[in-house]
Amino acid sequence: MKAVSFYTLGCKLNYAETASLERQFVDRGFSVVPFDQQSDVCVVNTCSVTGRADRECRQIIRRALRTSPEAFVIVLGCYAQLAPEEIASIDGVDLVLGASEKFRLFTYTPEEFAEGNFSKLPSPKIFVSPIDEVTDFGIAYSGGVDDRTRAFLKVQDGCDFNCSFCTIPLARGKSRSQAIAASVQQARSLADMGYKEIVLTGVNVGDYGKHDGNSLLALLRSLERVEGIERIRVSSVEPNLLSPQLLEYWLASEKVCKHFHIPLQSGSDRLLRKMRRRYTAAAYASLIQTIKEKNPDAGIGVDVIVGFPGETGEIFEEEYGFLHALPVSYLHVFTYSERPNTPSAEFEGRVEPRVRYSRSEMLRTLGYKKKHAFYATQVGRSLDVLVEGTVEDNMLSGYTDNYVRVRLPYHPSLEHSIARVRLEKVAADACIGSVEDADVLSTALPFLPVVSSEVEQ
Repeated sequence: MKAVSFYTLGCKLNYAETASLERQFVDRGFSVVPFDQQSDVCVVNTCSVTGRADRECRQIIRRALRTSPEAFVIVLGCYAQLAPEEIASIDGVDLVLGASEKFRLFTYTPEEFAEGNFSKLPSPKIFVSPIDEVTDFGIAYSGGVDDRTRAFLKVQDGCDFNCSFCTIPLARGKSRSQAIAASVQQARSLADMGYKEIVLTGVNVGDYGKHDGNSLLALLRSLERVEGIERIRVSSVEPNLLSPQLLEYWLASEKVCKHFHIPLQSGSDRLLRKMRRRYTAAAYASLIQTIKEKNPDAGIGVDVIVGFPGETGEIFEEEYGFLHALPVSYLHVFTYSERPNTPSAEFEGRVEPRVRYSRSEMLRTLGYKKKHAFYATQVGRSLDVLVEGTVEDNMLSGYTDNYVRVRLPYHPSLEHSIARVRLEKVAADACIGSVEDADVLSTALPFLPVVSSEVEQ
């Protein structure tokens, strides 16, 4: 059988789009194999948020060629849109597809593909439209056969914000959204496949529907009526787009998870202005405080950029103090890197790389402490955990509604279920819990196979 392997870099949106591409290959008779196994075709879905992402992409392409020297290599996604010639110059690449073309991948493959001939091309082919011409949305949702627990559903793409550090508008174009009816239909399909949770993904999900007279609030109301979907998680929402009406509905909803991922980027108003962000540090802090007052157990994640031009030692101390005081659950820390064709690449006040990395480590340590402290507040509570199917050291794991990772002893009846679990203690990366429903565990435990501790979560 024809074999294809995939490697995805970057965000949840990329993973949803890769899953859509996988289905296109499967529909054409391909088997999807792990990336480290030999295949006829290798597809690399790229990211270009940071310079490190670019470097990693080049390494992944070379790794694919070491595993499958004769494989037909297709590179697509954000890095492909921004630097197609650079990718095409990597020895072994056959096809480079941009933001619009990736959704019609088989339109650009050689005719011999249909006959099972995947011979490498004499020279790479590039198909990349100018980003201002890209209007395709590209239906995408994850739905593999390995784990029927959580699925990513793409509802929005592109961004109109034009932050001074960001390449996303250059790589994905203007903000556009999928119709509510289409999103609901895809959610129903995922429910029919056995998924209990959907994660709404996009570049700027809070901007959903603004060009179509719709809104994220209207989308959530419609998705909440889909039978079989028990949880709706929003991947991220900008603080200036989390309106009082949206927040009120979110916190009152029976299905929308009490988990907020709200990008901050900087705790300094001076840097927020240079970044072209649309809020102040005080407004952000007020929003977080409002959420915690209404629901003290809500999980809140924060994106922050370290080493942005103009970040002096004094400003970093201000930012650190601001983050330290915020009652949030975890931090996603990004080390700033200059991106071509972005305004900030030309800003004065460049921070030395070694200083950037040192400050990033300080904030990652702070983030770990915040997560541990938040997990500790949940100990003693009984919470519903959506249990995944991966077994590690004879333990299962899953997440609560408010995004606490929980590990619990293996039992076959728990896989892909929502179980009531009492959180007993905090371990290194999770809370340890025990199932409260004795009926669920009434059957005898089967013989447990030896499971490698290296299984990916």
